[in-house]
Amino acid sequence: MLKFFNQRVMSLGAVVLGLALGWPAPSLASCGAVSCFVTIGSQQQVPQQGLLTTNFIYSYTPMTLPRGSSGHIAEVKQDTRRIVPNHHRELSTVTNSYTFDANYGITDRLGLQLTVPYLTRNHEHHHWHHDADEALGQFNDKGIGDVRVTAKYNVLPSLRSMLVAGLGVELPTGDNTQIERQGGLMEPSGQLGRGQAGLIGSLYQAYELIPHRLNQFTYVSYRHTFRNNDGYQYGDEYILNAGLNVVPVETLPWLTVTGQLNYRYMAHDSMVASQETGSRIVNRAVPNSGSSWLGAAPGVLVSFADTWQAYFYSQVPLMRDANNNLAQGMSYTFGVTKFFQLSGKS
Repeated sequence: MLKFFNQRVMSLGAVVLGLALGWPAPSLASCGAVSCFVTIGSQQQVPQQGLLTTNFIYSYTPMTLPRGSSGHIAEVKQDTRRIVPNHHRELSTVTNSYTFDANYGITDRLGLQLTVPYLTRNHEHHHWHHDADEALGQFNDKGIGDVRVTAKYNVLPSLRSMLVAGLGVELPTGDNTQIERQGGLMEPSGQLGRGQAGLIGSLYQAYELIPHRLNQFTYVSYRHTFRNNDGYQYGDEYILNAGLNVVPVETLPWLTVTGQLNYRYMAHDSMVASQETGSRIVNRAVPNSGSSWLGAAPGVLVSFADTWQAYFYSQVPLMRDANNNLAQGMSYTFGVTKFFQLSGKS
């Protein structure tokens, strides 16, 4: 898989065209939600001093079974601290996320970012351990997810390049106590929040190959979430995005097209639990958790009225491995960016 991924990255220039995202604000970013990790908008840059950059982002993310997966997974019972192997068969999960992101330049090199997601989630699976064969299990939830606050510093600013380091905290603001329609606590993978704080580190690099016409970028991030009060700990998350940005017609500088590759690796979750009646309660890896995902994301961006941008992306899976569980399918993201000069430079 790693060899396949490296080959894809090396051939990036042949398969993607990019987005200049915003001359006069050309920086890119990841949108800061598990269900949405394309590089979009101007989130990752450090805005000039006194500039507030806001993004309003909508993402549609269906989770489906990869080819060859049965969907038979374990159940995690947080309330009783028990893991039941091969408990039910996954069918689908659909997440709609509405994200507000505010990015402010304290100085020309130091910025502060706030990311607030609102989520709706619908999930279906089948049980076969009840009296009724293939009893349908359903649950849904909606509300605020886990909020992120990130400090960023532009390490190597220049006219054609930037290198931005970020360090953030994910606050446990999302609901993690939702109940299923049939009763019982919804499993952790379906909850809107993780129930505990997390730390996020990131590094963003961009370079203009042809000024105002073509630039490339890379973005890497790492998330670690601490164990919550139910004894559950979500696996560490690693993200790597890379792409190119181009203005295809010099006389139409407001129109850009985009292409990028997105890779995400999720380590196994763990829980302090028993695996069967009478067994010891110890920290155990959660079966069928953890995943790797590689996809391509073509898109387009339009700049207008000097301080507005609108963009659209589709995220196409190229490789999915979810340990017999659901994996992200064809996804879509739409957003708008608005710039406000609050103080400082004009």
